[in-house]
Amino acid sequence: GGRSRGRGNTWHQHRRGAADQVRARDTPRSKLLEEFHNTPSPAMQLADMAGHIVEFSGDQRGSRYIQQKLTSATPEHCQMVFAEILPQVFALMTDVFGNYVIQKFFEYGTHEQKEALVEQVRGKVLPLTLQMYGCRVIQKALEKMPLAQQSVITKELENDVIKCVKDQNGNHVVQKCIQCVPPVELQFIITAFKDQVYALSTHPYGCRVIQRVLEHCLKTQVETVLKELHEHTERLVQDQYGNYVIQHVLEHGGPDDVAHVVRKIKGQMLYMSQHKFASNVVEQCVNFASDADRAQMIEEVCTQVENVAVPSPNGIGQTLVPTTALNIMMRDQFANYVVQRMLDLAGTAHREELVKQIRPHIAALRSYPYGKHIVAKVDKGKSS
Repeated sequence: GGRSRGRGNTWHQHRRGAADQVRARDTPRSKLLEEFHNTPSPAMQLADMAGHIVEFSGDQRGSRYIQQKLTSATPEHCQMVFAEILPQVFALMTDVFGNYVIQKFFEYGTHEQKEALVEQVRGKVLPLTLQMYGCRVIQKALEKMPLAQQSVITKELENDVIKCVKDQNGNHVVQKCIQCVPPVELQFIITAFKDQVYALSTHPYGCRVIQRVLEHCLKTQVETVLKELHEHTERLVQDQYGNYVIQHVLEHGGPDDVAHVVRKIKGQMLYMSQHKFASNVVEQCVNFASDADRAQMIEEVCTQVENVAVPSPNGIGQTLVPTTALNIMMRDQFANYVVQRMLDLAGTAHREELVKQIRPHIAALRSYPYGKHIVAKVDKGKSS
């Protein structure tokens, strides 16, 4: 069925012995597992499952039961379970239900048990990172293990950083590295990103990893990435993934980084505000810009005049009518959010100017699905 997706033939060398119990969903259940399934509330203890732990771990209900029991089991019972799963650990890590049992040992196991698991992972970190269930186990190990064991994992990913970042499973592991491993140990990631920052920022998974770098890495590492981002700001703000990266620059960058993005937006406020993706960035520019920059952005939309085609008074053809950028923006499905943000954050004088220009259009705005919010904000300002 659908469960076997993503489990290509690369796993065949590990499918021996009890691993086959984990894999083959169509093999008959043992008498013990059958009994367990037929009992509404089983009173079975971990000790009763001896010799069947791997089979139970590969079963949806059995796996859940073991996970639950492990949280309150005696050290002896935990060790009994551990001893049974250790020889089959790779098969369980890559199993839809078995992976959760392994994760529990990273959470509740002894230091020795966790170290033994990391030893089992050695040499197999990349295939686990790229596998749908294995990647969860690797993430848990990164979360719960000290640096010495984290290094076993990061070392094996060093030559495949970009491959992992662009992978639907691997990207989560790289994100977890950035979140959990001391940044001084992560220079290999920054090095791998050289000349790749634009490509990664416009990638559905890469954009998430770049955001984590902006949040967690060292100032010097972040500066390397920002330098490349700044070269492509205008294209990134208009990209379906890149716009999130630039929003992150505004949120986590220094004043110079914010000013750089704002400079790219100023002079194009109307166009960028009407753009499906760039409008998100314009909104954040209004949010994070200096007071002086915010004032200039508001002045731009209040004073820029565009000629807009409207039906001619005589009903024949269209006439061009001059109107302000603000007037166009408040009726636009994306730009109206920028106007709302301006009303929220403008200084007194600029807010008055915005309201003065909006007020004659209040009646018309009420009929627009996007206009109601602007009307509400103007009214709210009036009563306060």
